[in-house]
Amino acid sequence: MKLVIGSDHAGWALKGGVIAHLKALGHEVIDVGSYDANPVDFPDIARALTAKVLSGECERGIMVCGTGVGASIAANKVPGIRAAVCHDIHSAHQGVEHDDVNVMCIGAQIIGPWLANDLVASFLTAKFEDNEDVRRRVNKLHEMDAAFK
Repeated sequence: MKLVIGSDHAGWALKGGVIAHLKALGHEVIDVGSYDANPVDFPDIARALTAKVLSGECERGIMVCGTGVGASIAANKVPGIRAAVCHDIHSAHQGVEHDDVNVMCIGAQIIGPWLANDLVASFLTAKFEDNEDVRRRVNKLHEMDAAFK
């Protein structure tokens, strides 16, 4: 799978380990920054990351910031993006299965590298449950995107 990953300065250190894990799993990874611990604004990284997902260049995205919250807020400002903070395995896979989440956000100050790797694996192996109930709900999310553009 081709993925895009991004972080702010608070998530930068954890992001490196996640990238190594993704590559070890055989995924292609595009890193949109940050590239060091110098302060950056997470909305700028979210904008670059979501553009790759929306264009179809990447199938899914992973954002890493201090808590995952700011990254999620920024990514969800972009119509067509469904970002979720995932700090447990169930949320990481069910978000994809039931809500068609296309950007997972994690907090480097909340979780460690082992859990981050488990979350990433759960997120990436999950498939959207294409049934009437979940399709109807996700279609309503698309309608909300269109209504508030």
